Amino acid sequence: MIPTHQGRAAEKILFTIVGGKGKVIPNNSHFDTTRANIEFSGAEAVDLPTAQGIDPDLIADFKGNMDIKALEEFIQRVGAENIPLCMITVTNNSGGGQPVSMQNIRETKEICKKYGIPLFLDACRFAENAYFIKLRENGYSNSTVREIVTEMFGYADGVTMSAKKDAIVNMGGFLALNDEKMMMQARNLLIVTEGFTTYGGLAGRDLEAIAQGLDEVLDEHYLQYRIRSVAYLGEKLTNAGVPILQTSGRTCDLSECKEIPSAYSH
Repeated sequence: MIPTHQGRAAEKILFTIVGGKGKVIPNNSHFDTTRANIEFSGAEAVDLPTAQGIDPDLIADFKGNMDIKALEEFIQRVGAENIPLCMITVTNNSGGGQPVSMQNIRETKEICKKYGIPLFLDACRFAENAYFIKLRENGYSNSTVREIVTEMFGYADGVTMSAKKDAIVNMGGFLALNDEKMMMQARNLLIVTEGFTTYGGLAGRDLEAIAQGLDEVLDEHYLQYRIRSVAYLGEKLTNAGVPILQTSGRTCDLSECKEIPSAYSH
């Protein structure tokens, strides 16, 4: 794992290594800087959201999911040799901040493994996504967010992270890889663009804040408060007649956040 000053710096390093003309990167929906760094390398960024994810009137629990059938058809059409990696963004920010289910992450991994393609997570809001899994997905209500996060990352071969989101800091990010050859290439690029691998262009204070934030963000009381606060705002806007894209009919008791409206991920 190497630190960077922002998530986009991690993306820049990653796609400088694996991108290039003729390469294609599928995702549930690419975040804007991810797409920009892919396309700047000469590669193509392709979004494969589900039909649920692009229907603003539909109420569903996991509208951020990858379209598994479309992913396999896409791999067969363009060739696995032209796909250096597949990404899942959790939560799916370009899709409205919608969560991705654990089942979908698992199925995506199975497809990637079948064709020998590494799976990467764009994990800037990983804790938020894990909390929605706990609330909404069968079999996870008794799991801790930390346990859910551990399983999520267990399916990944690499991670890009903007720490300004779910590490709750002002600055920072990182690139994590389980491929030693790729990591060596990343470290060499890091020195050119960010700094040495011990600090990645960040002050020691920022590194310590990231480490602390990654621990604190797994506090379920904090996640409950954060998500419930936004749901509360959304409910007030809806009651006042202000239209909100991808709203849900669900409501939450202020003291107990058992079900969260799907539009109010952020």
